[in-house]
Amino acid sequence: MAKEITERFTTALEMLAEHAEIETALADPGVHNDPNRARQLSKRYSQLGPIVAGYRAWHAAEDDLTAARELAVEDQSFAAELPALEEFAAAAATKLEELLLPRDANDDRDVIIEVKAGAGGDESALFAGDLLRMYMRYAERQGWKTELIDATESDLGGYKDVSVAVKAKGVAEPGRAPFARLKFEGGVHRVQRVPETESAGRIHTSAAGVLILPEADEVDVELNMNDVRVDVYRSSGPGGQSVNTTDSAVRLTHVPTGIVVSCQNEKSQLQNKESALRILRARLLSAAQEAQDELDSAQRKSQVRTVDRSERIRTYNYPENRLSDHRINFKSNNLESVLDGDLEPVIQALIDADKAARLTASE
Repeated sequence: MAKEITERFTTALEMLAEHAEIETALADPGVHNDPNRARQLSKRYSQLGPIVAGYRAWHAAEDDLTAARELAVEDQSFAAELPALEEFAAAAATKLEELLLPRDANDDRDVIIEVKAGAGGDESALFAGDLLRMYMRYAERQGWKTELIDATESDLGGYKDVSVAVKAKGVAEPGRAPFARLKFEGGVHRVQRVPETESAGRIHTSAAGVLILPEADEVDVELNMNDVRVDVYRSSGPGGQSVNTTDSAVRLTHVPTGIVVSCQNEKSQLQNKESALRILRARLLSAAQEAQDELDSAQRKSQVRTVDRSERIRTYNYPENRLSDHRINFKSNNLESVLDGDLEPVIQALIDADKAARLTASE
């Protein structure tokens, strides 16, 4: 086995040792007396599993190749097997390199999706509703659960602002959790079509902003309620029509950061406050992650841009039945299917592009 290859995978050996230690710990009944500790260990064990399997596959391929080379010295019939074994070992090494790339710390999390209408008035709100439906249908295809947290509807339908939680059922496989699949959806989504309100049949362009927030547990974010200003007011529906006559809507302002979250969907003030706190924690976690990313400029440049609502990332062209993702020059001519939740080819293309960029950056 080549020394330089072995040295490249020193990190994998360390992870194998960690995997074995966690396996031993999880076999101890006492560990399960602390549910949080047991959950953390199980989560890390699951993360390390593919790397352990990848290392063992590569190691076995290298052993087979070494044995074949030794036998080929005495028996030329083994030489014919060498090209295939070399190719297999190289593929196993590439796979292991991919598995060893630094993971996004939030990849195993659930998400909160926020969609906000932008330029385009009522047409933008209708488009925001279309985007929400697209993500809900995609979540359904993935077997995830969705929960509407808060929504402000527009007069003609659609949403001025809507937040929905997307949760995996049980423990998701590595790379299959909601944040890992949806993290590149953040940004400005632009639509070109003839609005329902357009009598002359002219094509209009409007936009909606999408923000993908990793959902935070209470232990993930240190939130001092003394730093949070709580305001209550009456909920209102489309056109300002009063929905109820009690001050059930809640607005939270995180004074140190200036982050403001409002929720009015529930009839109970307490429920709206809890929903607003979920969103506030998610935004604080995302802000902390973005600040860390800024410190690591190399990582920032190597990834497809994420959760940046100011960046135009995609265009949905109805007349040409075309979706275009401008970050990776991805085009698809099945717009209707995509809007019905068939997002996986787009999402996989983004993940592959990010992986390729990070592999290049690591060389």
